[in-house]
Amino acid sequence: MEHLLVVRPDGTVEFIYDDELQPLLEAGDGRVRRASHVEPTDQGHWLADLSQVGGPCLGPFQLRADALAAEVEYLLSHDWNSIVASDVQAASEMDSSPI
Repeated sequence: MEHLLVVRPDGTVEFIYDDELQPLLEAGDGRVRRASHVEPTDQGHWLADLSQVGGPCLGPFQLRADALAAEVEYLLSHDWNSIVASDVQAASEMDSSPI
């Protein structure tokens, strides 16, 4: 499987998670952020819900692997690094806002 990595000017590396890339998380201050929820339906199929990043709910799929592949395809075709960057910015603003 091919992987796309984005290296920011500050040295931050961003990528769509895959177990093969686990060593990158261990090499520094690694964090994983969820882009979707891949969940089973009551009928035993799988959905990839990308509403967390402003995307659609994809599926149903017979196999979980197909839902995960559709999730990755959607993210790659919709400029995933800007989706992640806006999600990170929103989380950062929430973290720094007064209570």
